[in-house]
Amino acid sequence: MLSHLRPAIVSMGLFTVLLGLGYPLAVTGVAQAAFPAQAAGSLVRDPGGKVVGSVLIGQTFAKAEYFHGRPSAAGNGYDPTASGGSNMGPLYDKLIAREKTDAAALRKENPGATIPADAVTTSGSGLDPDISPANARFQAPRVAKARNAPEAEVLALIDAAVAKPLLGFIGQPRVNVLALNRAIDARFPMNNGKGG
Repeated sequence: MLSHLRPAIVSMGLFTVLLGLGYPLAVTGVAQAAFPAQAAGSLVRDPGGKVVGSVLIGQTFAKAEYFHGRPSAAGNGYDPTASGGSNMGPLYDKLIAREKTDAAALRKENPGATIPADAVTTSGSGLDPDISPANARFQAPRVAKARNAPEAEVLALIDAAVAKPLLGFIGQPRVNVLALNRAIDARFPMNNGKGG
């Protein structure tokens, strides 16, 4: 019996060290060497080196002078520890009520304009850092007014921030909200300092 047990224990120990420690450490090392920014979370820093966000995870921007991301169903909003959809079906009363409330607020903000779907719907993860170009353009009048900036120049910043589909056909055009807000801060700074 011991002759059968010994190889099994040695094999388990060997594969635990190789696959449980060696392989993850090797992959992490290669990732950090080849893609250091991505391996560190694709963090975005201000000129002083302070982390202001990540290009991979959305965050809440509530002030009128900033573009707003999609609504988030992750925790209290963009909580990476509570990532996931709300599991509310399209006929769920609370979902319908929230979308109607959001749509009414958006209609007051921009009367007569068509509200883009991603302005009132959450993403599957609740952490989506991107919005559609239509959503960004929908918000342009509010941001331009709050910053006392020409709307045409705000629209030009949006057009410059649009990321095209991968290889021209994989995915949809999108705008990273954090990157766009940093661009708008750089082009039309607010006198009252930073804030989101």
